[in-house]
Amino acid sequence: MKEIRQCIAEAIGTFFLCFAGISAILCNNAAIGSGAGIVGIALAHGLALSVAVNAFGGLSGAHFNPAVTLGMLTTRRIGAGLAIGYIVSQLIGATIAALICKSVFPADVVTAEKLGIPLPGKPFDGQIGIVLLVEFVLTFLLITAIFGTAVDERGKAVKIGGFGIGLTVTFDILAGGAITGASMNPARSFGPAILQGMVFDGIHWCYWVAPIAGAVAGALLYHNVLLPDDAAKK
Repeated sequence: MKEIRQCIAEAIGTFFLCFAGISAILCNNAAIGSGAGIVGIALAHGLALSVAVNAFGGLSGAHFNPAVTLGMLTTRRIGAGLAIGYIVSQLIGATIAALICKSVFPADVVTAEKLGIPLPGKPFDGQIGIVLLVEFVLTFLLITAIFGTAVDERGKAVKIGGFGIGLTVTFDILAGGAITGASMNPARSFGPAILQGMVFDGIHWCYWVAPIAGAVAGALLYHNVLLPDDAAKK
């Protein structure tokens, strides 16, 4: 029963992130006219994630991201069976968020914004190497922030876990949103992509490979180098 609760928490937390992010992107379309811009979109993602981490961190660990879950699996902080449950739950939460947004917003806005799918900016379209590199770096920074504020006991003592993680997503979007869409999260890309029929098109695969690689690399580095020896052995 505990595992079911944890998976539900992962689905809801991912919904927090994806609903806020997709809605902010669609609202920014000229037809809706929120005028939020990239700053508003970044804040929507970051604030939603901060709240979700604080709400569910004590229950599930607040991954809300298949890349983060695989980083935790690599460092033996979650078992394989529960990790699969987490990832499925995250994809479900993201897809439900995208479905609700698609139902709420005008069809022409959804089409124009591709339902908020993180995609390369026009100057970088087709440059797969840049997409892979930037998504790797952004997710590496995110997993490092997660370990530093929510895993490392020295960082947890500062008690800014949810806030610090949300701010990392915010500045990642400000730094990389115009380049790749700053997904950092396969679920965030998957939810709208599956509803728009784009999972098997173009470079969607990059938004799985690069975040997972960045998260695993960051998790291994923090676990094996930055954590105290006694903590790393746990």
